Amino acid sequence: MTHYMEALDWVILVIYFALLISIGVWASMKRKKGSSLFLAEHSLRWHHIGFSMWGTNVGPSMLIASASAGFTSGIVSGNFAWYAFVFIGLLAFVFAPRYLGSGISTLPEFMGLRFGLSTRNILAWYTIVTILISWLALTLFAGGVLIRQVFDIPMWASAFILLLIAAFFAILGGLKAVAYTNVYQMLLLIIVSATLTIAGIHKLGGINALTNGVPTDYWVLFKPINDPDFPWLPILLGYPVMGVWFWCTDQSMVQPVLAARNLREGQLGTNFCGWLKILDVFLYILPGVICYALVRQGSVSLSNPDEAYLTMVTNLFPVGMVGLVFAVLTAALVSTVGSALNALSTVFTMDIYVKHYAPKASERDIIHMGRIVTIVGALISIVITIAIDSIKGLNLFNVFQSVLSFIAPPMTAVFLLGVFWRRTTTRAANFALTIGTAFCLMVGVLYLWPPEWLPITWPHFMLLSFLLCAILILAMVVISLTDKRQVAYEIPQPIRGKMSKLVVGAWVLLSIIMVGLYVVFN
Repeated sequence: MTHYMEALDWVILVIYFALLISIGVWASMKRKKGSSLFLAEHSLRWHHIGFSMWGTNVGPSMLIASASAGFTSGIVSGNFAWYAFVFIGLLAFVFAPRYLGSGISTLPEFMGLRFGLSTRNILAWYTIVTILISWLALTLFAGGVLIRQVFDIPMWASAFILLLIAAFFAILGGLKAVAYTNVYQMLLLIIVSATLTIAGIHKLGGINALTNGVPTDYWVLFKPINDPDFPWLPILLGYPVMGVWFWCTDQSMVQPVLAARNLREGQLGTNFCGWLKILDVFLYILPGVICYALVRQGSVSLSNPDEAYLTMVTNLFPVGMVGLVFAVLTAALVSTVGSALNALSTVFTMDIYVKHYAPKASERDIIHMGRIVTIVGALISIVITIAIDSIKGLNLFNVFQSVLSFIAPPMTAVFLLGVFWRRTTTRAANFALTIGTAFCLMVGVLYLWPPEWLPITWPHFMLLSFLLCAILILAMVVISLTDKRQVAYEIPQPIRGKMSKLVVGAWVLLSIIMVGLYVVFN
């Protein structure tokens, strides 16, 4: 791959990152002196929120892994993008009003209001672990695949390079720097990926050549139940477990909404993210499908599906454009890592350091601790990245989804029952977050690194995620009904006020479009 990076590509790469760093510096200068790094002074508008959420999500799974999945299976992995609108809507209308009404900085703080300090403490550590695994390590792994393809360097070195750039933004300007740079990066990413898709279709000879150049089942969202990678029933049942956790309860994803100027901006921002998710199939999965058609046509050669996206870039784009694409891909990964580092820093600093060790800490002390946590978290994530690199037997896309499927059930169970069932007790919540998490992670380790002495035929990991969540919810219900030492905590109430007609109309229109897409592609 280094052969394709000519002198002009390197010049453009350097210029791009110089501009990106300038935007980060400018955003940090706009941050009021002494103000928090974490919630951007509650100043984010709908476009900042939408682009920041999408930018956080558009890391590994939407770039390298999605093209890989498109190459091997067609658009079926688009379920992970289009099915999401249901749970983004749940965030907009159920969780966001409660989050903003409570005036919280972190989601452990919200659960502390619901179940007490013990649950807040447990959830803080749970959140830290999930950010390290699901956001930092998985993103660094995907970035490592990208960097390794271009520079032919080890995974740990690739991860270190990405962390160095991302930590700069997180330490320098906090959430505001991350959010502002995300807007510019995502706009450029849309342009670059759309150009790549159009160029690929043109090289094939048009839309008809594309539709005829791949198997017919490449254009359906629901594969047969015996499909080894994307069976329809496990996706239908299992994705809601991941969707609630990912879109409604994950600190990295929800943090831009917590920093919204008001609820209306937050709900419009989530809606905008829902519209952006429609683009995922056409910008990130379709290039993989086009690459498959080009390989069958004999126009390009490819041995590893994980290299589908970059193979398209190097075969279809001229010198200079390759450098720009590589810069945008790296920046997208950096934006995800930067958002994760900021979320990690926020949770540790506010829920652990300030709450337990320095309740009278000055804003300067809080910022200093946040920066230390950013550095320590970055180093730990490199170790986890190397472990994930050793997973064998799954395609890149399913590596991400399978790891997440074992992290999601405890958080999903606790937040759903905590918000929708008043009888849920602190003991039940703490059980799910401790014993339940240990159980899910144990199952996950046995599934991902199966020992020779345990000959188990596992169900699909999405179905396994659904079953784990169902078991935890059932256990929480039993514990709550039999708990004789109940403490009367109230469910935090949402912001009261008239619902914006623009918000309702935007969500109704998005829902109609999404249902239409599912009808067309089945």
